[in-house]
Amino acid sequence: MRRRIAMAVAASTLSLSLAGCGMLSATEDAADATPTKGDDMVIGMLMPEKTNTRYEEFDYPILKEKVASLTNDKGKVEYANAAADADTQVTQMQRMIDDQVDLILLDAVDAESIADTVQKAKDAGIPVIAYDRLAEGPIDAYVSFDNELVGEVQGRSLLEALGTADTSDQIVMMNGSPTDPNAAQFKAGALSELQDQVTIAESYDTKDWSPEVAQSQMTEAIEKIGADNLAAVYSANDAMAGGILKALEAAGVSDSDLPPITGQDAELSAVQRIVSGQQYMSVYKPYPEMAEAAAEMAVAKVRGREIQFDSLTRDTVDSATDKDIPAQLVTVVALTKSNIESTVVADGIYDVSDICTAKYEAACAAIKLN
Repeated sequence: MRRRIAMAVAASTLSLSLAGCGMLSATEDAADATPTKGDDMVIGMLMPEKTNTRYEEFDYPILKEKVASLTNDKGKVEYANAAADADTQVTQMQRMIDDQVDLILLDAVDAESIADTVQKAKDAGIPVIAYDRLAEGPIDAYVSFDNELVGEVQGRSLLEALGTADTSDQIVMMNGSPTDPNAAQFKAGALSELQDQVTIAESYDTKDWSPEVAQSQMTEAIEKIGADNLAAVYSANDAMAGGILKALEAAGVSDSDLPPITGQDAELSAVQRIVSGQQYMSVYKPYPEMAEAAAEMAVAKVRGREIQFDSLTRDTVDSATDKDIPAQLVTVVALTKSNIESTVVADGIYDVSDICTAKYEAACAAIKLN
């Protein structure tokens, strides 16, 4: 499957965003700073799991390319994925500390259990930027999407799908992993829209964001509620939405009778489910913008350009252990049938040919996606 990462588009978007906020210092000439490191830097990148395809298909290659472009092709990105194992990630991070990388970008499997290792990096003089998920410990900065907004967008979209929603509508909430702090924020955002508007008949936290666990939990929910009494399903991400769909199909629910199902991450399979009507929406998170912002932060921090670094983190967030962590929060978009072409296609995440395979040709033609 061919994918084009729209680096130039994302770079121009980010530049406009920074300029629009008056972040002139973010484009300072390197001569204006006293660098602590040249272009030959090594950035460690620790990703949490492989169930979600975005980390290895988008985040890592985009960030790697951006670091190279910022460092005259001399900067390197050392990549590791913990495959949802917190102990593995601790080992991977300790190896990077021992190898004396210049900075670590950390997307934590378990935000709490990684805190001691974050402190070890700090003690070794290695900055740590939390990426996507806010880890505990002395984090230098955080770059992610606005996670409560993600949940709000999902919840609002679900209500729109229901039309005249009221408390007689029973929904199931399939939330993310309890070890992922983002999951709690997605849930809070969704509840801010759904509370008192519908009845949340069943709510689950899903270990490791596992589609198989989500399928099992959805099977249990159907047995309790009855498929005919289910108005909608809040799924915190696309991978779990796939498991939920399998449970509904196993319960005998036809495609024409499927309840609206939400998602997140705009995975290709989810975009195809949206085209075919099996999934109502996903949340498109502009990966090029976030990954490039993280690369900008990382390179600036290694070079000691604190003025630039601060200008790239206009927000602040709090973790369970630290307050006022400098942050950049990237906005998100509700992805439905109506805007596939203007989002994931326009940004070069997928070609129309990736989405509209033989199985989905007719559905694509129906929404004029061709």
